[in-house]
Amino acid sequence: MTRTFLTRLGAVAGAVALAASLSTPAVAAPAAENTKDAYTFGVFGDVPYGAAQVAQFPSMISDLNTQTDLSFLTHVGDIKAGSAQCTDEYFQMIRAQFDRLETPLIYTPGDNEWVDCHRTNNGSYNPLERLDTLREIFFPVANKTLGATMPVKSQAAIGLPENVSFTKQRVEFAVVDVQGSNNSLAPWSGLGLTEATDEQLAEEAHRTEANVALINQTFAKAEKTNARGVVIMTQADMFDPWQLTQNVEQNPELVSGFQETVEAIAAGARSFDGPVYLFNGDSHVYNADEPLAEGSPWVNVYGIEPLTNLQRITVEGAATSNEWLRVSVAPANQQTDELLTWERVQFQK
Repeated sequence: MTRTFLTRLGAVAGAVALAASLSTPAVAAPAAENTKDAYTFGVFGDVPYGAAQVAQFPSMISDLNTQTDLSFLTHVGDIKAGSAQCTDEYFQMIRAQFDRLETPLIYTPGDNEWVDCHRTNNGSYNPLERLDTLREIFFPVANKTLGATMPVKSQAAIGLPENVSFTKQRVEFAVVDVQGSNNSLAPWSGLGLTEATDEQLAEEAHRTEANVALINQTFAKAEKTNARGVVIMTQADMFDPWQLTQNVEQNPELVSGFQETVEAIAAGARSFDGPVYLFNGDSHVYNADEPLAEGSPWVNVYGIEPLTNLQRITVEGAATSNEWLRVSVAPANQQTDELLTWERVQFQK
């Protein structure tokens, strides 16, 4: 399935057309079938942003509770706007809303809630202290989802309780903590720094090593069990169309923090005889493409041989967004070229 890149500039120009199209699925989901191995799950992220959306967030959670067909939900990070305060009280409020969910929720933190908290308008926090606080608030119990309970396996033993993997009907899932702001390598300018600190570099190196290990383990298990597909979820958009407008092709150091993760995904996809899907938030504009297909500029940015079995889906988000993705997994006995199909669904206000 070939899809074109959407850029932020293009998204602004097409905002009216995009809003008018929300009622029509971007990728048609198949009719539900009464087979035990067909199921649906939901993905949302970059929400809530701003006072109006924060006020609406409880109703968004209530709306998701009406979606009784969902096996689980994933929030792909950024539970606040990039200019909002990173307070304990705000995090506790979001956690209380997540606790209302009647469906299991897997949440991966976004850069807005820790990486960028050094900013003056965020409170001039040490980002690593905010990361510790996030883990205390949202991941106090290892191997446990938020909302309803679903078995997951986490990396809590090595300090990353937010990183989880699980299997459902022969599809392997991995949710890994990859951050915007070049995976947290950007200097903490709000604290008066112009270069990354030693502790900052050590955290990024440890987290990336853990992410790569989990990705490798997920693909190894998929091959061993003859899985139907692999799904990876991150906060960061490692193929952000906006970066292409910032000369990333001539300056790949702008995305250097993603290099090892992209290499791990590409290597796993190349060795796996099946479809691979990558869901992310971060860049705010819905997009579905093949970022490492022949002819993609990202092949050169990351120095990766082209792939034919990797699809990427960016979830729409931020203050003007009012949607989530319903993803349908095809039953094993259905003849189809697409293991996953998805539709964009509006929250009911």
